[in-house]
Amino acid sequence: MADDQEKTEEPTPKKIEDARKEGNVPKSQDASGVVTLFVAILAFLMLFPFMAKHMILLFQYYFSLIGSEIDKTSMIEIALVTIREFLLMVLPLAIAVAIAGVIAAFAQFGFLFTSKAIMPDFKKIDPIKGTKNLFSVKKMIEGIKVTFKSFTTLGIGFIFFFYFITELPTVALFGLHDQLIWLKDKMIVIASVMLFIIFIFAIIDVIIVRKQYFDGLKMSKQEIKDEMKNMEGDPLIKSKIRQIQMEASRKRMMAEVPNADVVITNPTHYAVAIKYDAEKSHAPIVIAKGMDNIAQKIKKIARENHVHIVQNPPLARSLYNEVEVDKPIPETLFAAVAEVLAYVYKMNKK
Repeated sequence: MADDQEKTEEPTPKKIEDARKEGNVPKSQDASGVVTLFVAILAFLMLFPFMAKHMILLFQYYFSLIGSEIDKTSMIEIALVTIREFLLMVLPLAIAVAIAGVIAAFAQFGFLFTSKAIMPDFKKIDPIKGTKNLFSVKKMIEGIKVTFKSFTTLGIGFIFFFYFITELPTVALFGLHDQLIWLKDKMIVIASVMLFIIFIFAIIDVIIVRKQYFDGLKMSKQEIKDEMKNMEGDPLIKSKIRQIQMEASRKRMMAEVPNADVVITNPTHYAVAIKYDAEKSHAPIVIAKGMDNIAQKIKKIARENHVHIVQNPPLARSLYNEVEVDKPIPETLFAAVAEVLAYVYKMNKK
């Protein structure tokens, strides 16, 4: 009994789907950070000429104000111009980063919309539970991980940054445009180094997050049994099972058509395949039957396998309505079926 309660089994598709509906999905923040930073670097490179142009225009505007009297109206104008230029420089980059964040999330767990994750849960603001969570082992481990990753990434980035600072006395002699080019090049180097480090952490984090996620969804044997019982009572599941069973039965029936002695049809609507084996049955057996599309498929298979097709609408309708597949024909239809079989045997020279 203890083994039934231990969560040793992999989660079922239904358990994973239920967790997904509640917004519980494996999401690595590091992986999202890598994608976001990579897109930010690309967007910055593509937008740099545009951003540099507006930066220069903004400085030229400031230089044009030298010697001018600054009053309340001009202060408002300066603020509006500054806000406008900064928005023009920053907004395209911010939009690209936002789109990257959406793409990163979509790549990890696909499209997901659920309101459960944002529904208020007053249990979450329980101060006692909140204090326990704050000082839990899991939180401590997460804090150590974040601290280690942050110090490693920023530390290596700072080494490169410190090295570049030594170039500032020389860069100070450059023109504004050349200074911006230098700044762009150094930012790319630092960002690329940090991106590589974060990428390594992201791979490790994705593996850990997915393992923790599926470990957290593991089920006991009893839970799997209970889930199966509940699913069997679900009308949709029952309907799906019946559909699968009918499809399998239809395939088996179609596979028997080439063995038939004759297919009796109402030219367009009905088709019934008959087989008679005196050693196995005292009466002919209906081995396949169908209406409309299925009837057409039965006739097609019969033609492909050189099985005789005989048109007899009244007999075809009677056989279809009165006899189930794999059942012998009733005595009331013996004479009519015998007549058809005699004709077929004569054609086959039996």
